[in-house]
Amino acid sequence: MASPTEVRKGKVLNYQGAPHLVLDVQHRTQGRQAGFMQITMRNLSTGSSTNTKIRTTDSVDILHTESLKLEYSYIDSDGYHFMDPESFEDIILSEKLVVEAKDFLVENQSYSILHVDDEPVQIVLPASIEMKVVESPEGIKGDTASNVQKPATLETGLTVQVPLFIKEGELIKVSTVERTYQGRA
Repeated sequence: MASPTEVRKGKVLNYQGAPHLVLDVQHRTQGRQAGFMQITMRNLSTGSSTNTKIRTTDSVDILHTESLKLEYSYIDSDGYHFMDPESFEDIILSEKLVVEAKDFLVENQSYSILHVDDEPVQIVLPASIEMKVVESPEGIKGDTASNVQKPATLETGLTVQVPLFIKEGELIKVSTVERTYQGRA
């Protein structure tokens, strides 16, 4: 057990019997009363966010976490297969664990997998990822109005708006947060 003042962004707490990832922490005091920590966290089991106050006199359970770099291999009926590049061990993640990241899973690309007590709980996506355009209509000649865009389907099935000059087969950078085109790779 630890003091709430030791809680930092990115730590994982055992809160109400489930692992919660800390998104934001603020230390607050109110006059003569004891201080408290205002903590915003996301339940790693359900994905829901919560905002809670924990008094500095209480104690919290900070869970042991580890981030492993794994390479995405393929998907089948068992789940999403990732390979440890050092031990070549095959690790299978369930659909429930991958649901937010599946539009950005490109074969043979490395991803950081957050483990809590040796159990995988979340895929930590990079800020942007390079993906191949598999389908995009041709731009219309003479369409030169500023910032004209067209839809492009990427190798994972994700569709984003891209400039007219992007063609099928090109590699582009896509923001994993905003799900938007960032530029050519």
